[in-house]
Amino acid sequence: MSRKSHMHGSGGAYSGIVLTKHPNQSGGPLAEDVEGRPLTKENAGQPDPYRTLSRESGLTGLERVRQAAKKDGKLRFTALLHQVTVDLLRDSYHSLKKQAAPGVDGVTWEEYGRDLEAHLCDLHGRFHRGAYQAQPSRRVWGPEGAPKADGRQRPLGIAALEDKIAQHAVGTVLNQIWEEDFLGFSYGFRPGRSQHDALDALYVGITRKKVDWVLDLDVRSFFDSVSHEWLVKFVEHRIGDRRIVRLIQKWLKAGVMEQGRWVETEEGTPQGAVISPTLANLYLHHVLDLWVDQWRKKTATGDVIIVRYADDGVPRAQRGPQGPRSA
Repeated sequence: MSRKSHMHGSGGAYSGIVLTKHPNQSGGPLAEDVEGRPLTKENAGQPDPYRTLSRESGLTGLERVRQAAKKDGKLRFTALLHQVTVDLLRDSYHSLKKQAAPGVDGVTWEEYGRDLEAHLCDLHGRFHRGAYQAQPSRRVWGPEGAPKADGRQRPLGIAALEDKIAQHAVGTVLNQIWEEDFLGFSYGFRPGRSQHDALDALYVGITRKKVDWVLDLDVRSFFDSVSHEWLVKFVEHRIGDRRIVRLIQKWLKAGVMEQGRWVETEEGTPQGAVISPTLANLYLHHVLDLWVDQWRKKTATGDVIIVRYADDGVPRAQRGPQGPRSA
């Protein structure tokens, strides 16, 4: 497999497996030490997104959140909403794709920006008064009707622009905490962790480690079938601020609009929503990553390697003294 190939699959993501887990460090997510891989040329010199954000915007509060999360892995954060400032909302607005299709409100990036400061101050006020209401996503099938590998159409949810801004800002705050918790073999949709990084790890795992068998893993219809109940429980492991939890519940329950009809969403998180990749990583961290990490340490008799990219994966293993054990 070439390190420069692209990762595609029926779930639109990719995973693989690597042995001993070492926690990430602040200043940039690190791969597992066991991979022993140097950065490829295209990955060298990537800036730390958190350090850049703090330096340019003065958001030292985010750094304090991350330091507290790193210091105490069991700490529950009960006051986070104040970290969502007008400055952070402005940064979130400018991070969005300018030419992206509008949501159900029909508002484009350019239109919202014509009176940006007034819009952001209004959004900030509604956030902190509890008056903010999430709008349903506009469901489209694509992009451009592009099918999955198995022939099924891929539903995408296009959020309203203001919801994108809100989700990006809240996701930025939450990532200060969860990036300290996520394991080293998790790559998809994380700051500073590209497809090339995951392919580097997979390449090293296959070519430099003792591998007897390789499996391909894909969670079918993952984004469509995530349990809202369990997702909220996973959020609450670290987040004790009920206002943040309610915001996430609003986004999960906002539903979708399709051909002028509102459809309730009882499970799943829309593919295309800004917050969805962050929530997906949190869910998979609890239901897959932690389980794999414990299984390989306590049960497996040989080396087990894993590299996960969102909801797809490629486990690899070496036979132990008594042969391989199945998971």
